[in-house]
Amino acid sequence: MPTMRYVILQQEQQLQFVEMPADYAYQLSALNLRLHKEIDKLTATDVPVLPWAIAECDHLDLLNENLSIIGGLDYINALEERFAALRESNYPLISLLTEIRALQAQLEQWYEEEMESF
Repeated sequence: MPTMRYVILQQEQQLQFVEMPADYAYQLSALNLRLHKEIDKLTATDVPVLPWAIAECDHLDLLNENLSIIGGLDYINALEERFAALRESNYPLISLLTEIRALQAQLEQWYEEEMESF
């Protein structure tokens, strides 16, 4: 069974819990910080509002049944869709999309390899 890690994201008072392969959780946290650093430079009018990565942990037991865990690839796919939909073709969007898609490709490969091992 693969080792998973959880990235906890916060947007205002709402928390999101993203389950990532342990070797890729840091990349999601770093990507989140990079997106926040660059997002103000975008000129599009419909720039998505992003949660902040606030913590990572190895084990997560949710006690509130209204909360759920989001799969890492699902989260990255949704993130890529939101940024790809922006009407902007300049830096930093191209650079940010490249970084999002790089992590997306790594996760897709990881999940494919995991499925083959079963």
